Amino acid sequence: MSNEYRSNTCGELRITDVNKTVRLAGFVQTIRNLGSMMFIDLRDENGITQIVISDTNAFSDVLKDINKECTITVEGKVVERSSKNDKIPTGDIEVIADSITVLGKCRNSLPFEINVDGQNVREDLRLEYRFLDLRNDSIHKNILLRSKILKDFRTAMDELGFVEIQTPILANSSPEGARDFLVPSRLHPGEFYALPQAPQQFKQLLMVSGFEKYYQIAPCFRDEDPRADRSPGEFYQLDFEMSFVTQEDVFKVVEKVLPEVFKKNTEWKVDEGPFIRIPYRESMEKYGTDKPDLRNPLIIEDVTEVFEGTEFNAFKDKTVKAIKTSNMEEKPRKFFDNMSTFAQEEADAKGLAWVKVDENLELNGGISKFIDEARKEKLFKQMDIKAGDAIFFVADEFSKAQKIAGQVRIKLGTELDLLEKDTYRFCFIVDFPMYELSDEGTIDFCHNPFSMPQGGLEALESKDPLDILAYQYDAVCNGYEIMSGAVRNHDQDIMIKAFEIAGYTVDDVKNKFGALFNAFSYGTPPHAGAAPGIDRIIMLLAKQDNIREVIAFPKNKRARDVLMNAPSKVSEKQLEEVHIKLDLKDND
Repeated sequence: MSNEYRSNTCGELRITDVNKTVRLAGFVQTIRNLGSMMFIDLRDENGITQIVISDTNAFSDVLKDINKECTITVEGKVVERSSKNDKIPTGDIEVIADSITVLGKCRNSLPFEINVDGQNVREDLRLEYRFLDLRNDSIHKNILLRSKILKDFRTAMDELGFVEIQTPILANSSPEGARDFLVPSRLHPGEFYALPQAPQQFKQLLMVSGFEKYYQIAPCFRDEDPRADRSPGEFYQLDFEMSFVTQEDVFKVVEKVLPEVFKKNTEWKVDEGPFIRIPYRESMEKYGTDKPDLRNPLIIEDVTEVFEGTEFNAFKDKTVKAIKTSNMEEKPRKFFDNMSTFAQEEADAKGLAWVKVDENLELNGGISKFIDEARKEKLFKQMDIKAGDAIFFVADEFSKAQKIAGQVRIKLGTELDLLEKDTYRFCFIVDFPMYELSDEGTIDFCHNPFSMPQGGLEALESKDPLDILAYQYDAVCNGYEIMSGAVRNHDQDIMIKAFEIAGYTVDDVKNKFGALFNAFSYGTPPHAGAAPGIDRIIMLLAKQDNIREVIAFPKNKRARDVLMNAPSKVSEKQLEEVHIKLDLKDND
């Protein structure tokens, strides 16, 4: 036994090891004290082994320091268990302790039970004691899964001939669509670095430098509000870029790498490439979102023309969206009322109209009295309505009606248990608009400012900006956006014009993106890439609903690290060194 703490792990001993003398080390998971005898379940990362103390009196000195979650090392003989435990791999054996040493004492009172459902423990308490929370078997396995998935991604990219290159963390501010995290410079008073929202400019510069296939597991930093599927502040992505390629070449890489990594880490069915491709506007029309869950069979129909000229005030002069559901004849009124409440409280709708279709193809309930025979006929023909169907209606301004209908579709799919089981469904969302209107009514980039517009410079000069499409694309899995990418703009003239439309001058472009702008003067290859989101992919493969369950040390819902107490105040001396004075408003 060369290791002074253990000769074996707590998960590897079997019936063939009976009569061996072994040494184990781990955490005390449970203690069953029977007076003269004691049983301890000893746990390490690999499993659990039962330890038997046949004479507690002989170990009285050491037993007073042993409690749950302390660490110990045990030496003893492997014997066959008389009452076997078929729930664990080591359940045929146990170890009779000859010696026990306490390695790390633990307080008698724990802030929470370690191996219970973490959902029953207040989240901030779990995060404050994350080092204990990570001992929980399910959380621990999530982090081990994360390690394996990262390795699988690297293996897949290496096999495709990509080269891993690290790009700077201290960079310059860039309009990526979110707030930057700024880092003050000590050596350059009044100037700031920005943590990269993505390695966008650097990876494009690598293409200019002649590296044809780059990738990295890249840390990215965005000052965004947290949500269940987005980690506040920082996240990781599989960032990659290729030279002399088109959008199709990027898709081929994604269609190989994603299914390969998913299949290695799940027993569920995984879509193979080629993935379904859905234009952005079609996705918004059919699903009410640009990240549709294709496991849900429900489709949104636009029935605005059906209700053209109606005197029904709720639909009058509105965009009207409709969703058909089948086998609804047994659904009680309460189901429809609950859906209406959801639409109003969760989807910010004014209401949710509905009708049911009886066995005689007559409309009943809801707004049936406001639908005359002519409109009913048009509705039945457009939506292929049958007996037992129900129709849910959303009426509002065009874009709002789309989004509300999208949320109603998701809710109906869940409530009616319509989602395809045990499967990962992929699709590409393509043909994103290059520009959109900001809240202030100005033209702004819709997705990524470094993308190539479809039609190039001619489209920028001749089209309405809101009609210009870009070579931009997302990959979506089970209702989550798991990748964004684009064919990059590699031409100075197109770059100047694209930013000019969004309100930037030539000087703005040169000042903000000087390196990239200058590099485009020296023979730039056409290039394109994408960045699958590592954290979100791991969340999906771990079958978790919250991204914090797959991150070792996450921040809470308010973007605070309650374990390390970050962010925190710093000393006046530290502020002086980086030439900063605080001007805090009185919160009172």
